Amino acid sequence: MIPVPHSQRSLERILPAACDAVGLGSGLSRDVRADRMALDVPEAVRVCVVVVDGLGWLNVSARFGHAATLRSWHAAEPLMTVVPSTTAAAITAVGTGLRPGQNAMLSYELRSPATGKNFSLISWEQSGMDPRTWQSQPTLFESLGEEAAHCALVQQASFVGSGLTLAALRGARTIVAEGLEARVRAASSALHAGTKLVYLYWGELDHIGHKRGWNSSQWTRALEELDAGMALLERSVPRGTLILLTADHGMIDVTERIDVAQFPTLLDGVSLVSGEERALHLYADDPDAVAARWEAQLGDVSWIATKKQALAGRVFGATSEFAASVMGDVLVFQKGTFALVDSRMREPGRPFMVGVHGSVTEPEMMVPLLMALT
Repeated sequence: MIPVPHSQRSLERILPAACDAVGLGSGLSRDVRADRMALDVPEAVRVCVVVVDGLGWLNVSARFGHAATLRSWHAAEPLMTVVPSTTAAAITAVGTGLRPGQNAMLSYELRSPATGKNFSLISWEQSGMDPRTWQSQPTLFESLGEEAAHCALVQQASFVGSGLTLAALRGARTIVAEGLEARVRAASSALHAGTKLVYLYWGELDHIGHKRGWNSSQWTRALEELDAGMALLERSVPRGTLILLTADHGMIDVTERIDVAQFPTLLDGVSLVSGEERALHLYADDPDAVAARWEAQLGDVSWIATKKQALAGRVFGATSEFAASVMGDVLVFQKGTFALVDSRMREPGRPFMVGVHGSVTEPEMMVPLLMALT
């Protein structure tokens, strides 16, 4: 069975907690004060929620010597991200306050019921489906109703109206800004103008981690750039602003990778391999037989479960009928620093990623909660 970490300090509580900190969310159908208390978030006049893609707690704490600003902020007990530990799932959990089993954002990639082919739950290209139909739960911004006018989403132009934005963050007023400094200044300006809650996302660290690995000097430089941006944010926001910095997931650097296409017995009875390197979804007519073969071959390096077992174990939390219908029939989550790929699904010559995520290990699941009250 896939060992799912459990914690009351879960990532999907961060936005409701931020709302309660500044007096928003009284009309939400959840106890936002309980969310705030669970995360030990103080009250404030205004709040800026910063989500840094790929900044796991173990990653940043190992490099705190390169992040003087972040090191100076209050480091609360780390949060636990959702399963799978990947961007589409985690950002939607932040935006909806719900786990993937409820919002159906179960992976980076899944099989579309409209086309029968894989599609990305980030770009939504070739999905044959509207993201708002797939992820039909209301976002927190939508549920805020008129109070959403007090909120702003700072993001780059290419994210506006994207599949993931529509699935996870629809309903918020958008402020377009490109680089980190521009986003910081846009967030600060919005807060000075009276906005109560600003959501600011930064993805460059994750991009560097995928390409070079989080142990690389390039990743460390990207962390230093982030730290400088956060120093500017702290200096720029009005007094009484609470800054909450967290992440969608952490990252591991791969030390061993196996191509399942080289093992025909593994693919026997598998109609489609989906998901991502650290968390595969296999679509199969006989899940028990497929799971048994994968367990025999890879049980030492992977956790393997059928859909039935995953649902019983609440791997994705309480799971809706639609989410259950689109998830793989067999799930394969990798242990340690191991990864699985299917070369049949890759462009020839495309380099492999060094840093990856998606599984349930501590480096991937534990994310920081750093706070600064100006």
